[in-house]
Amino acid sequence: MPHTIREIALALGAEAEGDLDLGVTGAAEPQAAGPDQLALAMDPRYADGIAKGQARAAVVWPGADWRAMGLKAAIFAPRGRLAMAGLTRLLDPGPDLAPGVHPLAVVDPSASLGEGAAVGPFVVIGRDVRIGPGARIASHVSIAEGARIGAEALILQGARIGARVTIGDRFICQPGAVIGADGFSFVTPEKSGVEEIRETLGSRAEIKDQTWTRIHSLGAVTIGDDVEIGANVCIDRGTIRDTVIGSGTKLDNLVHIGHNVQVGRDCLLCGQVGIAGSARIGDRVVLAGQCGVNDNIFVGDDVIAGGATKIFTNAPAGRVLLGYPAVKMETHVEIQKALRRLPRLAGRVAALEKGPEPEAD
Repeated sequence: MPHTIREIALALGAEAEGDLDLGVTGAAEPQAAGPDQLALAMDPRYADGIAKGQARAAVVWPGADWRAMGLKAAIFAPRGRLAMAGLTRLLDPGPDLAPGVHPLAVVDPSASLGEGAAVGPFVVIGRDVRIGPGARIASHVSIAEGARIGAEALILQGARIGARVTIGDRFICQPGAVIGADGFSFVTPEKSGVEEIRETLGSRAEIKDQTWTRIHSLGAVTIGDDVEIGANVCIDRGTIRDTVIGSGTKLDNLVHIGHNVQVGRDCLLCGQVGIAGSARIGDRVVLAGQCGVNDNIFVGDDVIAGGATKIFTNAPAGRVLLGYPAVKMETHVEIQKALRRLPRLAGRVAALEKGPEPEAD
């Protein structure tokens, strides 16, 4: 169904001008927008695209001369990406899941489903599972025994929720995620080569045969409210205590959270981040793509780490990190400048070592 410009502006909490009863069925980039689509031109750089498209209405920057662009209506967005958040929420229909339990789902008789829950085909829900009202579970999801899932959860195709996992309200889980697998935890009867290297930082007295003995995972995973999990994320259960993900935290695709890890509130962990066992991550931490965090260390509140940063030691609150190993971002920039100077410096050193050319007789 179409949405009017008035309805969209109200949803965004934004000002609008022109024909507020004009209806649109979707959104598009300015140059590709049709007459029934809302053009997204929240920056002056995109103004030229409006003339190339057929949009009659657009989301524009404050102060834009929308009439000169040939538009019939405009919504003003002081903060473009925030407007995108509200607009996409309004226009997203979500997955097509019918309320109730699909006849091809398998639900243990002891499980409890809240009012309005929707369970798709080939879903398996185990013993003593509790699922809150309004939850939506897409096809091929499995939820193991004793799991607790809050209200308004959305768990998409093929996700796996392990035994005794506890998840809060308004949880979003993308396809293929695995929450609550056993932690990667092994020990050798004698001191292993890894333990020796940790102590000596490189030297080994003797290399011996060694076999690995499994340490089982007795803990589970606890996830707060308003957490989002990307596709193919893996969160391991704790060894004794639970692995914890704080409320409001968002995990991108292919993030791996090791056993016993504690992640704080409102963190943002981007694609391919890996956090090793028993690390602690504070609140509002941002780890860009391919960041790695060593085991048993603490990353303080409000730390921001740039892409591919490797954090091997404790990071104080508020620190901005970059590099391998992680250093202050400004220090990393100076290191890179120095590296670029090395060839020239090496040439000067070679010339000094060679000494002056002998004078001719």
